[in-house]
Amino acid sequence: MRAVYIVLMLIMVVPVSRAQLNSGMSSDTGKWYNRTHSISEVTVRSKRAKYSRKNNPAVELMRKVIAARKLTDLKQKHDFYRYEKYRKLTLAANDVTPSDFHSGLLSIVPDIINLVEPCQYNNKLILPVTFSETVTESRFRRRPHTVRDDVKGERSGGISTLTQSGKILDEALKDFFSDVNIYDNQVRLLHHTFTSPIGKDAIGFYRFFIIDTLLVERDKCFHLYFSPNNPMDFGFSGDIFVMADSTYRVRRCELSIPKHSSVNFVDGMRILQDFGNAGTEDEWVLMSDDMIVELRLFDFIQKGIVIRNTRFSGFDFSPLPDEAFSLRGATDSLRMARLRDRNFWNTHRMVELTGSERGMDGYFEELKKKKFYRLVMPVFRLLAENFIETGTSGKPSRVDIGPVNTFVSNNFIDGFRMRLGAQTTANLNRRLFVGGYYAHGFESKKDYYKADVTYSFRDKDYMPHEFPMRNISFTSSYDVVSPSDKFMKTDKDNVFTSLKWATVDKMMFSLRNRLAFVREEEWGLRSTLLLTCEKNEACGMMTFVPMSVSLPSSGDGFSDGRAMRTTELRAELRYAPGEKTVSTKQRSVAINCERPVYTLSHAVGLRGVMGGEYNYNFTEVSVYHRIRLNSWGKLNLNMHAGAQWNKVPYPLLIMPAANMSYIIQPSTFNLINNMEFLNDRYVSLDAEWDINGKLFNRIPLIKKLKLREYVGVKVLWGSLTDKNNPFLPCNAGSARLMYFPDGCNVMDSSRPYVELAAGVHNVFRFFSIQYVRRLNYLDLPTATKHGVRIAFQIAF
Repeated sequence: MRAVYIVLMLIMVVPVSRAQLNSGMSSDTGKWYNRTHSISEVTVRSKRAKYSRKNNPAVELMRKVIAARKLTDLKQKHDFYRYEKYRKLTLAANDVTPSDFHSGLLSIVPDIINLVEPCQYNNKLILPVTFSETVTESRFRRRPHTVRDDVKGERSGGISTLTQSGKILDEALKDFFSDVNIYDNQVRLLHHTFTSPIGKDAIGFYRFFIIDTLLVERDKCFHLYFSPNNPMDFGFSGDIFVMADSTYRVRRCELSIPKHSSVNFVDGMRILQDFGNAGTEDEWVLMSDDMIVELRLFDFIQKGIVIRNTRFSGFDFSPLPDEAFSLRGATDSLRMARLRDRNFWNTHRMVELTGSERGMDGYFEELKKKKFYRLVMPVFRLLAENFIETGTSGKPSRVDIGPVNTFVSNNFIDGFRMRLGAQTTANLNRRLFVGGYYAHGFESKKDYYKADVTYSFRDKDYMPHEFPMRNISFTSSYDVVSPSDKFMKTDKDNVFTSLKWATVDKMMFSLRNRLAFVREEEWGLRSTLLLTCEKNEACGMMTFVPMSVSLPSSGDGFSDGRAMRTTELRAELRYAPGEKTVSTKQRSVAINCERPVYTLSHAVGLRGVMGGEYNYNFTEVSVYHRIRLNSWGKLNLNMHAGAQWNKVPYPLLIMPAANMSYIIQPSTFNLINNMEFLNDRYVSLDAEWDINGKLFNRIPLIKKLKLREYVGVKVLWGSLTDKNNPFLPCNAGSARLMYFPDGCNVMDSSRPYVELAAGVHNVFRFFSIQYVRRLNYLDLPTATKHGVRIAFQIAF
């Protein structure tokens, strides 16, 4: 989603360009240059010398550098520290030419040529389209270990301010082009893991060469060049300058990505970091960090450039009070940070804005008055945000219509189905929000609806689900649903997931009223309390027939008007420390998935309360964890467990998280049919290993395709206790239990269900294809042995 958003931003403002990439960067000024090294003599060999780490002076020197890392690690040396960080991040069209303004998209954008300027880093003409500035104070405490980052100032300008979800672009750029700390063993960049040239695995991953001894400003340094053993692995190449004294401290490093790297869309990258003293000779810290990335998304899209400038200052190692690490008021502080005046930025800005960056806000304000803006922006917002805004220039949208991808869909009961939805925005009221939809099924001839009212105890910028939520809401809906719908991470009426690999004919007409309270804390805890009253009527091939009633002999679709009513009180705690989210117009999306996420919930059925017919208790726990495997990619683990403690009819038992669509959905089973297994105890594991091309990159010809391997295994262990098993003689004639519909089965508690997946990511740079194989329970009539699943996926 975030990469797609960047693509759409570039498509809107830039046409095709033809110039080629220039390479190199000046070590003193940050400008690009042709990489050359002066040497006193050249030896020509008939064969390439074999690289050896044994008795290699460059390797021995790097061993000393790596061993000395802890001597400059502030977290190892100090109990407290704090510093201020300024960061400016700019996205621009790269290598524009005069002819671009006579044909193509730029020719119809009024006065856009006024924003074109020469780039000091590559000597090309660029067209800045958006930029952001952030001033952050970082604080550290060793005991108890605490790291706190407070945003003191934040502002953005350019095209990201033209859309209500423009913050997604700013946050995505910050996340993709994040800070690089070479003192870490692994560097997270572009959502990949790169081995650091001074990390603990650097000696085995890189080849090092001593180039020269020279002065970096006034410091005498050893100059080394390094590159990965395999240039297609996710690693850096470049130069590192080490102090020629007993400290072996890094004075400067210049990082790039090898020409044949398997990283997508990057024509060239240069990272220049300078280290120096923070007040005293003993305190060696990173002082400046510049990153320049030249992008080529697709051949038919203009090339782009991202420029990130980061400066560090104000280092202080004195003790800090406990109040300095409190999260209370963090959200209010961030809101104030976005309101900083010109005097604040004049004081804290450590990298001057360019002429185009200074004039960007004024240009886009004038653009809003043009006919071009009124014609193009609605289409762009539709593509980027999946909603149609009803506002006009100067009058922001108070009601958005959508989601657009749910306007038409298909299901077993309704056949062709149409739906129209809308929701109010903070432009109408910053705390009170109303939304919903009306839908009609053409075969069922039924009408459906959903109405939602949400009150936020905090002012919102646009939508009620913006972090942190302090919301109370009431929802009333009537619709046809499938039991597996609740496992989808997208809307159940999404047109792209309407195509199913098996017939989903067990459905219900569901009338639901829900009261919900959600509270999110800045430190990662979300508390949810739900009171739900629900009436479900079986339709299609689903039946609600008590075992005290004779089951009809007909095998056709059956619905005798029976319905079941439940009243449920549910509490959930979700702890996601360090998670950062951005809000689309539909939901909040996590932009960093590196930290563990823990969830615990318990639901209580209330018999006799508002029509509820059943008492029950259902407990569920889940853990998500990502394990970085260095150059071998990443392993995502999703673990779930739950128990239904009471005797209940089968709709209240535990159903597997079945994905009936051909579209890959996270944390779901690909080949379990809808309601195929019914349990009252379960444990599941979803392990996904994205190998990141580690194997394909070593196969001739294949490696040119930049394919990335994927393997996964999904396991479900489940059991049904005797009290809930309708097939046992002791439950014959039970008025509480119901007959299982056709296709619902009891698992063998000694034999877990297992399915495997093997796939290829990065197909044509934006497709993921998986072959899925079911290993057991193949004797069931509902079993499908194998299949193919796809997903649209753009990643660097």
